[in-house]
Amino acid sequence: MSRSMTIHKGDKVHIIAGKDKGKEGKILRAYPFKERVVVEGANLIKKHTRPSTKNQQGGIMTIEGTIHVSNVMLICPSCAQPSRVGRRRDAGTRVRVCKKCGKDIDK
Repeated sequence: MSRSMTIHKGDKVHIIAGKDKGKEGKILRAYPFKERVVVEGANLIKKHTRPSTKNQQGGIMTIEGTIHVSNVMLICPSCAQPSRVGRRRDAGTRVRVCKKCGKDIDK
């Protein structure tokens, strides 16, 4: 079973709920089956790591945690405002459409 989200990796989003409400950032990773995304600079958490070959020192690292996709809103590249996302078929492919300005998000 696959799930599809209207927000993809590389999109710029606005956080609408949670401790980072009002922040904007880029999607670094998307997890469609969990319906969660990782936003650059948001939901920072502390992770305790052991010394390894990658990280010789070990210690406490600060990394971005996941946010539920319902708590972020896509920023339209055309109108530069947070908006809902619609979909339509265009020559057999699905195209994301901005609900505010009506322009295509995918080029």
